[in-house]
Amino acid sequence: MKRRQYLIGALSLAVAFVVFVIPFIFVFLNAAKTAAESATLDFSWPREWRFWQNLVEVVQARDYMLLLAYFNSTVITVGAIALMVVSGAMVGYLLQRRRTPWNRIIYGFVLAGLIIPPAVVPTIWLLQQIGLFKSITGMIFIQCAYGLGFTVLLYRAFIATIPRDLDEAAIIDGAKPWQVFFKVILPLLKPVTVTVIVVQSITIFNDFTHPLYYLPGAENVTVQLTLYNFQSQFVSQMNLLFMNILLVTVPPLIVFVFFNRQIVAGMTSGAVKG
Repeated sequence: MKRRQYLIGALSLAVAFVVFVIPFIFVFLNAAKTAAESATLDFSWPREWRFWQNLVEVVQARDYMLLLAYFNSTVITVGAIALMVVSGAMVGYLLQRRRTPWNRIIYGFVLAGLIIPPAVVPTIWLLQQIGLFKSITGMIFIQCAYGLGFTVLLYRAFIATIPRDLDEAAIIDGAKPWQVFFKVILPLLKPVTVTVIVVQSITIFNDFTHPLYYLPGAENVTVQLTLYNFQSQFVSQMNLLFMNILLVTVPPLIVFVFFNRQIVAGMTSGAVKG
């Protein structure tokens, strides 16, 4: 039995190495080559190490577009996550604690947000009507809306594991409903909150489709759109294109490596009681 587990573990590590590590090494090596060397697209050590020079050139391209993209993506991610955490936790708390006839209807809308694919044209029309099309604020609301269903389900499952006695004790002590939530319940939601922050921040930061549709304009570029914008510019300089891929990939990768345990803990903590 132990030998079988060892073989399965070794096989899993080998598959993960081939699928994830080898492509990353390939991108890293080609990002450090000259334009002529990287054009061959082979898995070889650079003859001339130009990692720093390529990095500077990519950052300075198109009047430092990559830095503007990092700023826009960071603002969108932080704003959407903040809205998602507060609103998702509040909706999950109400769905779990207050049993009303409206709960099933609201829960149905939450599930619909996960199942029904978003419609691009009506969303663009709505953003134009309220003056949020081509704006960072509108993109923040879009990202929050798309991730809210998953967030509510996580919070609802986790809140089910918190005893109702805490709510009742706080009410007996004179706490108002909003005080019960923000001072008693919300601090206990740290594990699932970390999970939501990490998972959704990676999703939003790596999003390509939604900024392409809802956030056009060179001043609104995000990190994933830089790959699309730089593709024609760097078509004869694959080393710079690989460097851009590396710069876009590394931040989410670092976040995932450092917080992967918190992700698993937060997603399984509410699995015992629904």
